[in-house]
Amino acid sequence: MSELIAVYDAAGHEVGVEERAVVYARGLWHASAGVLVRSLDGERIYVHKRTATKAVFAGMHDCLAGGVLDPGEDPAAAAIRELGEELGIEPGPNDDRPRPLVTAAWDGEWAGRPMRCHLFAYEVRSDGPIRHQPEEIADGWWWTDAELRIHLADPSWPFVPDTRRMIPDLLRPLP
Repeated sequence: MSELIAVYDAAGHEVGVEERAVVYARGLWHASAGVLVRSLDGERIYVHKRTATKAVFAGMHDCLAGGVLDPGEDPAAAAIRELGEELGIEPGPNDDRPRPLVTAAWDGEWAGRPMRCHLFAYEVRSDGPIRHQPEEIADGWWWTDAELRIHLADPSWPFVPDTRRMIPDLLRPLP
């Protein structure tokens, strides 16, 4: 059976359920939750490379661990789920929970088809350990905000486009 995900309207409200493949093929609005992992001292961001087998944005870099929302799923719960699945970070009962950063709509294109997504972004502080989900993450490393800015300034650097659009607002200001 195909995976069912939540379908949203352009205003950001959940309005139904559809198979993931149908959502991508028709460019239906959906939602995802992503978590920016910042080191405990706040000086570094965890950046990773997606596997070449991912259905969307394969082989591209990202600094948000995340995924689409299941039907009826709360974005904060999805953020915690994805953080555990992709990077093996599971906040314990006494740890800080991911804190909301921003919600943004992305109406773009992927593989010649429309891609429309509401992205709920969060941040968590952690030094790891980090354990990649091999089906999702090919590699990962820590960069400072400045190092990430340098790479983002190169439009040819393969970085997930919805994150690329919003991440400059989440990085520390230049000195």
